[in-house]
Amino acid sequence: MARLINTQVFCRIVELGTFAAVAREMNLSAMMISKYMAQLEESLGVALLNRTTRRLSMTEAGEIYYQRSKQLLDDFSELEEHTSQLGLQVKGTLKISAPIDFGGLYMVPAIDAYQREYPDVKVLMTLRNSHVNLSEGSFDLSILVTDMLDPGVVARKIAQTRLCTYASPDYIAKHGEPKTIAELSSHRCLHYTDTPHKDYWVFNDNGEEIKIKANWHFASNNGRALCQAAALGMGITQAPELSVVNYLEQGQLIEILPTFRIPSLVCYATYLQRRFLPAKLATFVDFLIKYFAENNKLRFL
Repeated sequence: MARLINTQVFCRIVELGTFAAVAREMNLSAMMISKYMAQLEESLGVALLNRTTRRLSMTEAGEIYYQRSKQLLDDFSELEEHTSQLGLQVKGTLKISAPIDFGGLYMVPAIDAYQREYPDVKVLMTLRNSHVNLSEGSFDLSILVTDMLDPGVVARKIAQTRLCTYASPDYIAKHGEPKTIAELSSHRCLHYTDTPHKDYWVFNDNGEEIKIKANWHFASNNGRALCQAAALGMGITQAPELSVVNYLEQGQLIEILPTFRIPSLVCYATYLQRRFLPAKLATFVDFLIKYFAENNKLRFL
């Protein structure tokens, strides 16, 4: 048991990068984490980590031990999950990551409905727009709204939305409405910084994908802030329709350049491929697919 704990600590040090981060995660002191690490290296008779004042790195032996240990720990976790499912009770804590706008607007009602059916499953949702590496083990599931997927993950479609370009009636009255993609260069743009397309806006021109570098005057990693800025007349923004439904209904934003709209973005539930899929994860993904298919209140479907 001691070797298992020591190995788990070592793997999390590699994944989180510092002893302090692992100590916070495990609610232990940094001294105790160091003790576990020292016990492991002593029992193996080899150094697994190079320690400097600035950073940690794995030795050659550490890299080999990590890769094999990670696989064994994952196998052990899957075995526990699979065995617990034999009791026919879906339970545990499900850790999910979701984009700020999608998660804040649509995931909470879905989670509420899910937990009515599976009351023994706790859901820990983190709202973030930054990329999530599922292999690090911090999340069981990542919700993505994208037209670009990472290789090596299982991606289940739960919904879709359109990526459109918007401006307020006041902005159009003052600056005019662009009728072509090229005309955007003379307009004030509001840019979302966490898009997988980096500094570019994406359009479809008669079946050809066109990317332009936005002439932005205000940028943010928060879609709600950009929608608010566009509604105030600060400029033109490109955003998924799911983020602007309320602004459209209230007449604060209108779509421009609709003929250059790209094909719909897909909302995916993504997770790592496993031999035994935990019941809490399998039931949640299946539930999301059914929930969004049946919920006709979601305008973006």
